Amino acid sequence: MAQELLRESYEILGDDFDKAGETATEIKQLLTDLALDASLVHRAIIIAFEAEMNVVMYASKATLTLVLTEDEIALRIEDSGPGIEDIELALTEGYSTATDEMRKKGFGFGMGLPNIKKNADEFDIVTAMGKGTSVSAKIGLNSDG
Repeated sequence: MAQELLRESYEILGDDFDKAGETATEIKQLLTDLALDASLVHRAIIIAFEAEMNVVMYASKATLTLVLTEDEIALRIEDSGPGIEDIELALTEGYSTATDEMRKKGFGFGMGLPNIKKNADEFDIVTAMGKGTSVSAKIGLNSDG
């Protein structure tokens, strides 16, 4: 098992559109300051942002944990939300359960989970209806995407 170099956790609140994106911005700064390859940082930020937006839109709260090892960037998002009824459908580009209000704010294009999966070298999602969802995404440091 690779040595853990860094671990940070961030709390995200549901329906907090005013702060949406702040966690992804903090992670971007942190990974950039560590002089990681810009393309890897870009992929990690897409994952963090899309996960953060899903929490803001659908869950009551979540914890996003970033772990950097010698081998990978790992992001895990565990939320207290309604769960995902059909994971396969939710992973379909363009599918969204966003409300009209969310769409008016410019969200809900159905690209959140597909973008997370697309930018991860390893992706896993576990959900329980009425309890929440856990998403894990890993990017290898020697990965080219």
